[in-house]
Amino acid sequence: MKHLKLIALLLLMIMGHQSFGKDGYHIHLKMPGVKDSLVFLAHYYGVNRPKIFKTDSARFKNGEADLKSSDPDFVGGIYILFLSDYKTNFEVLMNKGDDMTITAPINDLPDGLKFSNSPENTRFEDYVKYLKDYGAKEEKFKKELAEAKSKDDTAAIRKRAVASSKELNKYRSDYEAKYPGTLLAKIFKAIETPEVPEGDHFLEDGKTKDSTFAYRYYKKHFWDGFDFQDDRLIYTPLYDAKLEEYFSKLVLPWTDSLEKEADVLLKKAKGTKDVFHYTLWWITKYIEDSKVMGIDETFVYLVENYYMKGDAFWLSSDELSKFIDRAQKIAPNVIGNLSPEVKLPNVTTKKEESMHALKAKYTLVVFYSPTCGHCQHEIPKLDSAYKASLKAKGLKIYTVATEGTDTTINDFIKKYNMQDWTNTWDPEHTSDYHNKFDVYSTPTIYLLDEKKIIKGKRLDHSNIGGLIDMIEKKEKADKEKGAGSK
Repeated sequence: MKHLKLIALLLLMIMGHQSFGKDGYHIHLKMPGVKDSLVFLAHYYGVNRPKIFKTDSARFKNGEADLKSSDPDFVGGIYILFLSDYKTNFEVLMNKGDDMTITAPINDLPDGLKFSNSPENTRFEDYVKYLKDYGAKEEKFKKELAEAKSKDDTAAIRKRAVASSKELNKYRSDYEAKYPGTLLAKIFKAIETPEVPEGDHFLEDGKTKDSTFAYRYYKKHFWDGFDFQDDRLIYTPLYDAKLEEYFSKLVLPWTDSLEKEADVLLKKAKGTKDVFHYTLWWITKYIEDSKVMGIDETFVYLVENYYMKGDAFWLSSDELSKFIDRAQKIAPNVIGNLSPEVKLPNVTTKKEESMHALKAKYTLVVFYSPTCGHCQHEIPKLDSAYKASLKAKGLKIYTVATEGTDTTINDFIKKYNMQDWTNTWDPEHTSDYHNKFDVYSTPTIYLLDEKKIIKGKRLDHSNIGGLIDMIEKKEKADKEKGAGSK
């Protein structure tokens, strides 16, 4: 008998394990009165609405519909159920293996939602109702502040608003403590913002106030509540906004800082599928879209240290090749590198001109096209800046016409007063300057120093002088620092 009891206990344990290990989901949806309509299931992916992604659909029959999946890769998150009119919709929390029934009266959403076999969604709806009341209070506070007639009135209203905000934070923290590990608890943790300790903070000497304490504390604890090992959080609208705030407001736009922060976050997400994927994709796109000069070096870093090592598992071989090709084109011309050499015939004299042989404190390399509208706008302004101040700084200009005949190029040179510059072209297409300098549009402008080290790229007439001033100011400071240390 004891033996049979043990077998029965083991069977129960196995059955229990299977019930928690089910793949996919099942939603039985009851919406009385809905006829001949489709219901769609969509999910977030890092960003908020209107960007949502359809994943399933079903047709109502007698006011009921079933959405099912046995997908082993389903992880859950915040999902949206919406009807064919795209107006009737509500959110639902989902986890792997969910099997729930939802009753949703079409004229009483979301207040009338009822869940069976999903206590977390019942709690989620309680939270939604709480937020609705909280939002009404916030609006009331705003109205009262607008109508306040004295400083005392304003202070009293703000005090009540702060107390209300603390109540919301307590609601969330109490929930986290009571239901740890649940999706909603993870969401509450993820949206927490660091509270900087009040009062004065001092440097190590104990006397000098630390003016950067608030920034450093906030940055250090920014990700404390975000679980990088929980893929469900990608299927919520939270992560993109947090990444945007962190990189645009807290991370310095320098290659060293960006590479360091990328490594830190990707290490936290290592081993996950969706969190790692989204993190690497987002940082790469952020770098590619940035207008900050020189941080394309970070793109090369990401490709060499992640894409080329097999971490971009979602890319096809053709897609991966495009990333590698792009990085290989950028790598030779990152700021701080020795400029590639170009030797091309002078458009007027036909004599070969070496870019590296041009004797100048600074060399401006300009790739342009005589038919390019932007070039026709930029070159005259560049000429004005050159004559006004750049020439006096010891700068010479080496141009490369990317297309055109010797006649059209020479006409362009005369029209825009470029005779004082070294003007070349590549009629035989032998120099490979496109790849050496990553010239994919015109005008493309580089600044080189006396040793032909790249000091700036993707420049225009408005920022060349300022960049030279900054370079010389830094050189002077370094020189003084060196002299002082002797």
